[in-house]
Amino acid sequence: MDILFDIVSTILNQLQKPTLAFLMGGMVLAAVGSKLQVPEPVYKFIVIILLLKVGMGAGMSVREADFVSLLVPALAATLVGIAIVLLGSRTLARWKGVSRLDGMATVGLFGAVSASTLAASMAALDSEGIAYEGFIGALYPFMDIAALVTAIVLARLSAERKAAAETPGGMQVTASGTIVMGGGGGGKRSGEPKPRLNGVEGGMIKGILVNTFRSPAISALVLGLGLGMFANPGSVYESFYEPLFRGLLSVLMLIMGMEAWARLAEMRKVAHAYLLYGIAAPVIHGLIGFGAGLIAHHLTGFSAGGVVLLSVMAASSSDISGPPTMRGALPEANPSAYVGTSTGIGTPVAILSIPLFMALADWAIGF
Repeated sequence: MDILFDIVSTILNQLQKPTLAFLMGGMVLAAVGSKLQVPEPVYKFIVIILLLKVGMGAGMSVREADFVSLLVPALAATLVGIAIVLLGSRTLARWKGVSRLDGMATVGLFGAVSASTLAASMAALDSEGIAYEGFIGALYPFMDIAALVTAIVLARLSAERKAAAETPGGMQVTASGTIVMGGGGGGKRSGEPKPRLNGVEGGMIKGILVNTFRSPAISALVLGLGLGMFANPGSVYESFYEPLFRGLLSVLMLIMGMEAWARLAEMRKVAHAYLLYGIAAPVIHGLIGFGAGLIAHHLTGFSAGGVVLLSVMAASSSDISGPPTMRGALPEANPSAYVGTSTGIGTPVAILSIPLFMALADWAIGF
C-alpha cells in the first residue's frame, strides 16, 4: 500500500512541476480553441538560449572535474547513452503502429539524463552518509549528448531510407555528400532482393551526421559545451542564462503542449506501447548503467555511490535538455509521445527505482 501511495504522490508531484504543468496547460488552451500563438522567431530564440545554457553548465562541470578520474566513467556514460538508444530503436521504435520518428524521439529522451532525478539520488545518498565522486555531475553531458545525437541521427537515417524506398530511382549522394532523392528509373519491383547501398549508404550517413551537428539545436548545445569547457562564461551564465532558464523552458513547454493536443489522436491506438515502455525502460536502463558502473569500479575503483548515481542517470529521462533539442532537431515528432512518456511516466519510475540501485550496489560492492 505504501509503494502505491509513493507512486501516486510522485506522479502528482511531477504534474505540478513546470515541465509537465505547462505542457498540459498548452494542451488545455488548444482544447478550448485558444488563439494564443508564439511567433516562430521567438520560439527559435528560446531554444537557442535554453541549449546554450545547458551546454555551458555541462561544460563548466567537465572543466572543473579531474580529467584522469573522469575518463573511464565518462566513457561508460557515453556508451550507456548510446546503448539505451540502440535498444529503444529495436523495441519501442519498431512497435506496431508506433511512428518511428516519435519512437526515436522518445528513446532519445530516455537515453538522456534528468538533472532533477540525479539531484534526488544525490540527496538520497547524502542522507545515508554514502560517499560518491565529486565529478559525478560532470558525467551527465557525456550520456546526454551521446543519446540525443544518436537518436536524431538514427531518426533521420530511417526517414531518408523510407523516402528512398518510396521514391522511384532511390537515392543518390553527390560528391559533396548532399543526399538527392529520386532521379527517375522506376522503383524496385515487388519480390526483388533489397539492393546493398554500400558507398551510397555511407555517404548518406555522413551527410546526416554533418547536418545533425549543423542543426540549430545541436550546434547551440555543442557550442555551449565548448564555451563552458574552454572559456570562462561564468559571469554571463549566472547573470543572464541562469535567471531566464526556467521561465523560457515553461514557454517552450506551453508551445509543445499546444502542438501535442493537435496530434493527440496519433497516440490513441498506441498509448499502451508508450505506457509499457515508460514503466519498464527506467529499470532496464538503470541495470545497464549499473553494469557499466561495476566495470568502472573494477577498472578504476569507482565508488559504490558513483555506481548508484550512474545507474540512476541511465534510468532517468531528460526533462530539460531533451525536449528543446528534439523540438529543434525533429520538429515532425509528436511532443505528446516523447515528453508525456518521459516526464509523465519515466521520471516517477526512475525516482522510485533509486532504492533498488542502492540495494544492488550495497550487495555487489558494499558501502
